[in-house]
Amino acid sequence: MSDHVMPTYKRLPLKFAKGVGSWLETESGERYLDFGSGVAVNTLGHAHPKLTAALVEQAEKLWHVSNLYRIAGQERLADRLCDASFADRVFFCNSGTEAVEGMLKTIRKYHASAGNTQRYKIITFGGAFHGRTYGALAATGNAAYLDGFGPPLPGFVKIDALDLDAVAAAIDDETAGILIEPVQGEGGARSVGPAFLHGLRALADQHGLLLAFDEVQCGIGRTGALFAHQLFNVEPDVMAIAKGLGGGFPIGAFLATEAAAAGMVAGSHGSTFGGNPLAAAVANAVLDEVLSPDFLDGVHQKSAFLRQGLARLCETFPNVVDGVRGEGLLIGLHCVVTNTDFVDALRTQKLLTVAAGDNTVRLLPPLNVKQSEMETALRAVELACTAAV
Repeated sequence: MSDHVMPTYKRLPLKFAKGVGSWLETESGERYLDFGSGVAVNTLGHAHPKLTAALVEQAEKLWHVSNLYRIAGQERLADRLCDASFADRVFFCNSGTEAVEGMLKTIRKYHASAGNTQRYKIITFGGAFHGRTYGALAATGNAAYLDGFGPPLPGFVKIDALDLDAVAAAIDDETAGILIEPVQGEGGARSVGPAFLHGLRALADQHGLLLAFDEVQCGIGRTGALFAHQLFNVEPDVMAIAKGLGGGFPIGAFLATEAAAAGMVAGSHGSTFGGNPLAAAVANAVLDEVLSPDFLDGVHQKSAFLRQGLARLCETFPNVVDGVRGEGLLIGLHCVVTNTDFVDALRTQKLLTVAAGDNTVRLLPPLNVKQSEMETALRAVELACTAAV
């Protein structure tokens, strides 16, 4: 491993040379079934021919011009995202944490532009993960992530439990908005559920707050709907997306209603690379697939198959794993053994997964995963459970 790469990651001793579909291959030729998908990024797996073709075609025309000029592919992508969602406006950036930062600015600017500059506090929740930049870290409120970086950005009120009474009690004249992941990823693949989200919507409407959803991990078809909140029939005022939007190419965005975006005028925010021609071309190709007929129904069907298989393994190996959670193909397998040990055991079986909070292992396969690959994954989980007994 290079001594010159900053050691901010606990990297595994694996170096992949190529990937095709749901599979990765090391330089020595070992093949691994990828049920981590770059942490819910590789929406359509590796080297998808339509994404590759879109990137190559655009690369031969125009790479980058900056947002000083109109970008045709970006405009088309914005139109499609708005047509398929609650939103009227989209701002493009490069990552999930940037999308969250822009969303936080939008919430505060909404109130400031209406003359309510005292309204700046944002309510967040335990188990959340909103990113690693300064504002996103403060919104997450995880002491381990904040340690050593000085005082956190003020203005965030963290509610540990999903408790509507606690949220109502936390709202005051300085509250600007409420921020939540409809399905927590890092927090343990936990679905918030419709009742709580509808309750938050009602509180936001009652008090004139903006309701913000972080769908960086759970968006773009991951849950079987284009956006996770659509499963629950509740709409936000602003939303952050990234990860799966580019299928592996860096792009993020935050979306807003016309009213919520009223303060985001020229000069209020910016990005050099956000939504450039390359990123927009790939993201449009991702939407071509995810929004095609029956694709999202297929995600539900695949989810049902995997969840049923995992539930059977929980019954067979209750001293190893004891519960299945999440939505769609954002699946959490709750562990009795240490989750990081179980991730290692699965990797021994050539299955790649991702650890999460609450002693959970996330299974995040490409949304176009094949039936045979799901069967292979379940067999790997069974072998790992057998070895752990």
